[in-house]
Amino acid sequence: MAKSKSPRNKTIDISLDEGRHYLKRCKVINKPVELNDCINTTICGDIFLTAPCLPAKSVDLLIADPPYNLTKRYHGRIFQKKKIDEYRLFTEKWLDLVLPLVKDTGSIYVCCDWGSSLIIGQVLTEKLTVRNRITWQREKGRGAKSNWKNSMEDIWYATMSDQYVFNLDDVKIRRKVIAPYRENGKPKDWKETEKGNYRDTCPSNFWDDISVPFWSMPENTAHPTQKPEKLIAKLILASSNPGDVVLDPFLGSGTTSVVAKKLGRRYIGIEQNELYCVWAEKRLEMAEEDPSIQGYTDGVFWERNTLAEQIQYNSITT
Repeated sequence: MAKSKSPRNKTIDISLDEGRHYLKRCKVINKPVELNDCINTTICGDIFLTAPCLPAKSVDLLIADPPYNLTKRYHGRIFQKKKIDEYRLFTEKWLDLVLPLVKDTGSIYVCCDWGSSLIIGQVLTEKLTVRNRITWQREKGRGAKSNWKNSMEDIWYATMSDQYVFNLDDVKIRRKVIAPYRENGKPKDWKETEKGNYRDTCPSNFWDDISVPFWSMPENTAHPTQKPEKLIAKLILASSNPGDVVLDPFLGSGTTSVVAKKLGRRYIGIEQNELYCVWAEKRLEMAEEDPSIQGYTDGVFWERNTLAEQIQYNSITT
């Protein structure tokens, strides 16, 4: 007998049979299509077969979370760890298929762990203008007896050209002011409130304010490598504008499409696992009722574990 979940457990893990009606919303694309035929769509299919069918120069932002070079099970599918040269060829192959879809003013983010980062960074440098490497703290993972615990991941940031979007003010972080500086008796670059003093700071390429989805969060799914909505929100807000097209060629459980929808962007997601397509469509449906993003309130990103402060701040500024 299956063990029932706690009422507080929000994890999305419905079966394929339970989610057949969600799967019917997805598309299978096996011939060239126009943008209107694939926009705001979860495409159920293999990236290597689907990407050549999508319209060229139609994407403003590409966010890719390819399988890391690890042997990993994905609910019925296994990605087998490859030799370095083989993983490099895999990376070059999928990039060569999706880059023609990106506009000349477009931006690209590729997620990876420290091992695949060594390969992906090199490949991106050869094909694009690499602008940064973001490292974010997962604050989750198993310890290692003979090595350092792996709790960091990378995101390579590159652009197609020197003309690109970067909305700095949209991704500033609200932090508590420890040593408030005044000029002529007035706060300088910070806000004074009854509940504390705050400053909106420019983000660095090290992110320690991300909470990995866990069982009591509505965004959580049973996907083994799900990315947090807050993480993807930073990428989308920084490198796209409302109405822009965001493509994720390794959609997984749908985080990129869901966040794009919540932030007023259009989306295209490609995912070959039917079960993950079901979860993605379920989350897209949920986003219609609840467009909130954990850790992002009223257009501002907050530090990790500051929910009470967010509520207090909003209550006295609205």
